[in-house]
Amino acid sequence: MTDTQYIQREIHGNVAWLTIDRPKKLNALSVEVMQELIGALDAVEKDDSVKVVILRGGARAFSVGYDISQEVEAGISTAEQWHTGLSINIGLTMKVWGLAKPVIGAVSGWCLAGGCELAMACDLLVATEDAQFGEPEIRFGSGPVTLLMPFLLGQKATNELLYTGDVVDAQRALALGLVNRVVATGDLESTVDLLARKIALTPLSILRYTKRALTRAYEAMGLRDAVEANHDIAAVLNSATTPERTEFTELVATKGLGAALAWRDARYADFG
Repeated sequence: MTDTQYIQREIHGNVAWLTIDRPKKLNALSVEVMQELIGALDAVEKDDSVKVVILRGGARAFSVGYDISQEVEAGISTAEQWHTGLSINIGLTMKVWGLAKPVIGAVSGWCLAGGCELAMACDLLVATEDAQFGEPEIRFGSGPVTLLMPFLLGQKATNELLYTGDVVDAQRALALGLVNRVVATGDLESTVDLLARKIALTPLSILRYTKRALTRAYEAMGLRDAVEANHDIAAVLNSATTPERTEFTELVATKGLGAALAWRDARYADFG
C-alpha cells in the first residue's frame, strides 16, 4: 500500500484501489487532495500491471465537493482568479474521464458538488443505499464546474437538478442513469471488487482502446467543448456578486462552513 496524506493507493492483482481519506472534512476536495489524487491517477495509469482503477471515499462521504473554506480563505473573487482556480478542479475530473483504463466509482454517503462531478467522470458507479447525489452549490451562488451531467442524464433531469440544487437518493440516481447499481452498505466493496476483476479479464490494450472509443463518442457530441465553454462561464458565475453569495461567504468566514450550509439549506426548508 502506498500512502500520501490524503490518498491511499492499494494494488490487488490487476486492480488499483484509490481511497480519498479526509474523513473529518467529509473528503472535501482541497487543492492538496486534488493534487495527490492526480498524482495517484498518473501512477496507476502508467503501471501496466493495473487494468482497472477503483475510486472510493469513506462510509460517510465519497466527497462533499470542493473545499469552500479554502476558497474563502484564499480570497478568490475576480473572474480571472476563478478561471485559474477552477483549472485544477476541471483537470482532476477530466483526468478520471480520460484515464486510459476503466475507473469504477464506489460511492457511500454524500456525493455532492465537485465530488458528484468526480463520480460522474468514472466509467461505472456502484452506490450504497444511503448514497446521496447532487450539485447544491447553485443555492449559494456557485455552479457546476465541469458540467458532465447533461451528457449523462439528458436535458430535463439535468435542468431540474441544476436549477433547484436538489439532492437525490441512490434509487433515484439509479432511475436517472447516474449509477449502475445500488447495493447494501456491507456489499459495496465485494460488489465493486467482483466487477473490477471481471473487467480485468480483458487484455489491457483492448480496455484502453475500448475506453478511447467510448470517450471519443461523447467528445464527438461536444463534451470537451462544453467543458471548456463552461470553464469560462463558471469563472464569471462564481465572481458574480449576489446578496446570497455575500451572506454565505461572510458566514463561512465568521461562523464556519457548517453555519453557512445550515443557512443555505434553511432557505429551502419549505420546499422539501
